[in-house]
Amino acid sequence: MDRYTELRTFALVAEHGSFAAASVVEGVTPIIMGRRLDALEKRLGVKLMHRSTRGLKLTDLGEQFLEGAQQLLKQFDTLESGITANRHNVRGHLVVSAPAGFGRKHVAPHGPAFQALYPDVRISFNLTDSVIDLVREGYDLAIRIGAVEDPNYVPVQLYPNKRVLCASPLYLERHGVPQTLEDLAEHNCLAFNLMGGQHRGWSFIRDNKRVTIKVSGNLDCNDSELLYDWVKLGLGISWRSTWEIQKELNSGELVTFLDEYAMPEYNIQAVYPEQRFLPAKIAYFIDFLKRTYNEPGYWES
Repeated sequence: MDRYTELRTFALVAEHGSFAAASVVEGVTPIIMGRRLDALEKRLGVKLMHRSTRGLKLTDLGEQFLEGAQQLLKQFDTLESGITANRHNVRGHLVVSAPAGFGRKHVAPHGPAFQALYPDVRISFNLTDSVIDLVREGYDLAIRIGAVEDPNYVPVQLYPNKRVLCASPLYLERHGVPQTLEDLAEHNCLAFNLMGGQHRGWSFIRDNKRVTIKVSGNLDCNDSELLYDWVKLGLGISWRSTWEIQKELNSGELVTFLDEYAMPEYNIQAVYPEQRFLPAKIAYFIDFLKRTYNEPGYWES
């Protein structure tokens, strides 16, 4: 039994003058209240309260202990109320990780607008394509694209996304449009190479199963922006997220193919370490990004 429960039980019994009255407030039986008081007296090694058929009477030590117990319980309630209030107070230092290319365009630029709503928040962004250990490196949350497999993280979908094959009309005119996934072996595939990256292969769904196709090409890079420029210049085929290329697809600058094999679940997500009480600065920032990404026309602009 925790010490808070014992103190609270003792104070309630002393204040209400009987186990029966105190048990009504506590929502337990008088027998349980009696056992709690017994446990407290046994732990302290003193008698706090005389009990008889005529009622309850505090001992001298019991009166002294009651005064201190009431002060401690009041301080505890004040502390708890303050923490509870701060859960809904959007303030403090928010530390956010996001993929470099996506973060430059769709995360960090929204920081000032969020601060305009909540001026007591200070935000630090780390834009990197490396996977960050949020707990070890002290991050509040990360924006991730794709599946989140760590059971210690809580994912929140911000916007649906999928991976598709794309190229410029110029490249496809010169080299032809791949008709099967295996045809990719005959094409110049521009791959992301950070930490092994896409050289492990590009993933697709075929016959309701995930398949990985090995690709190769004469250019690769660890900068997604540069890869994006190369595919628009007609230098090869790329495996891109729909969020990246929607504007170019609408204009005809890029076209997709073999869409029937596209990965359907490659969503944009916010993730944060699992915790019992989520600070308001994290919850409100996630909600802010989600509302922003779902505004009509956002991804086409």
